[in-house]
Amino acid sequence: MATNDPFRDLDRLASALFDTTRRGPRRMPMDLYRDGDHYVLTADLPGIDPGSVDIDVDGQLLTIRAERTLPSGEGVTWITREREAASFLRQLSLGQGIDTERISASYDNGVLSITIPVSEKAKPRKISVETADSARTVQVPEASHSVTSGGQQPGGSGVGEGGVQPVES
Repeated sequence: MATNDPFRDLDRLASALFDTTRRGPRRMPMDLYRDGDHYVLTADLPGIDPGSVDIDVDGQLLTIRAERTLPSGEGVTWITREREAASFLRQLSLGQGIDTERISASYDNGVLSITIPVSEKAKPRKISVETADSARTVQVPEASHSVTSGGQQPGGSGVGEGGVQPVES
């Protein structure tokens, strides 16, 4: 049974009228993690038409845009309408160690998933060091191409060296 809460309705109306932070594109909540030789970004975009999702890579900048449109409902009497049409925008800075040609995306049950592969040249590899007597193997450390989140990584400048970093707008 639906109940009418005038204070909730007044709060929602005041938020809609006076909240100037909601005028432009909204940020979509996302998770970002590394799984082996690729990064996985998942972003919540419920109610989005997959055809409205636009993903671009320009140099080392990955941009995700999406639109949620709602039916006009002409000729109907709305009892309540809390869902809003909205634009969403998120940008990520890609490090030099990302294979931008192989980035892929899928959309399922309101969740956008983007797979961002690490380039072959940025993957850890063994380098053989030869001497006159014998050969030995040296392991290249992984710290130089990890995801950065604004903090400094050991051995790196902390600015997207081979990784993926959200861009604050």
